[in-house]
Amino acid sequence: MTKRNTKLANTLTHSTAWALGISLGLAAASAPSWAEYVTTPAQKATAQRVAEAGVPLSELNPNAPDSYTVKSGDTLWAISRIFLKSPWRWPELWGMNLQQIRNPHLIYPGQRLFLDKSNGRARLRVGQGDGLLGDTLKVSPRVRSNSLADSAIPTLDPRLIEPFLTEPLVISENTLNTAPRIVASQDRVMLSRGDRAYVRAQNPADLSTEKDAPYKFRVFRNATPLKDPNNGTILGYEAQYVGDAELVRGESTRELKDKDGKAGSEIVPATIDIINSKEEMRVGDRLLPEPPREFTSYTPHAPEQRIEGARVVSVYGSAVVNAAQNQVIVINRGKADGMESGHVLAILKDGATVKDRTDEAKPNIKLPNERNGLALVFRTFDKVSYALILQITDGVKVGDHLVNPR
Repeated sequence: MTKRNTKLANTLTHSTAWALGISLGLAAASAPSWAEYVTTPAQKATAQRVAEAGVPLSELNPNAPDSYTVKSGDTLWAISRIFLKSPWRWPELWGMNLQQIRNPHLIYPGQRLFLDKSNGRARLRVGQGDGLLGDTLKVSPRVRSNSLADSAIPTLDPRLIEPFLTEPLVISENTLNTAPRIVASQDRVMLSRGDRAYVRAQNPADLSTEKDAPYKFRVFRNATPLKDPNNGTILGYEAQYVGDAELVRGESTRELKDKDGKAGSEIVPATIDIINSKEEMRVGDRLLPEPPREFTSYTPHAPEQRIEGARVVSVYGSAVVNAAQNQVIVINRGKADGMESGHVLAILKDGATVKDRTDEAKPNIKLPNERNGLALVFRTFDKVSYALILQITDGVKVGDHLVNPR
């Protein structure tokens, strides 16, 4: 097997494992071990506590139905909103029937959820649902297999965040400036899928064809500074993703002699093929190795620590002032601040500063920040994070505050 074929096989293996991590459809017997990877110890502890005691009826959504049949297109977030006042308290919903819902990520269309409100506490149970899944299934002792198709409902609509898992990249200014760059093409000013181009690196080892060296790259342009609204500090640079490239030949040098016989050498740039283009590429665009796919849990949950000073840095990919529901925002808190995927934050609309015209002195007064909606963090970097706006009353703008949802 050639080195490229070996790499391709490894890539397919990793990609397949990632896909299975998102849509794993194993039998209930394997669910507990899988739950170890998709829930935090705190979430499991909450679920266990609620499993023993149930949820107070006061915590239920006033319009919670007695039963609900899971449909294709549902999400864990949406189902949580049906039964609970606070959707981020999904671990509690899970814990309401820990014996039957052993893994909150393995709930399928056709399952019917029944709300039991006996003895002043609420619990869920899984029952008969449209003839697709029932309480009891009798099987004969023979080998059976389940499809690994993407049938389990996701936490969120994957279409809303999937592009942001690979496209936006927050890096240091130096990282992009020192990354390999496109230096020439085959008689084309703009490059797109199927074109060939030539690349140089400050360190030729960055464009090596040696075993285990990266051979797939993402192509970026520009680096927009992300400034903290609190003090103007640059938190990082957001690079513009324009496409993907594959390394064909590494950078090298060629020995030669001039007309006088004097020995010398010249640089032979690396060769890449453009395999995907979101926008046309050009000389000067930069390359960074394609990051590995990683499974990430987006189970909604409130941060355990107190969130202070969190604010909206920018609205991703939009020239509008106010962001709407299902848009992505960048916030000024990241891994270094304890942020993690799945954290739900309340958005506070920044209160305006106005003049008190009822006072003869007409002083400026700052109106209180008012709760405006909820956002869920789905990708974190060191100092910033990307969050999806899940609920909104009014538009979200740069400078708005984010706090713990409770």
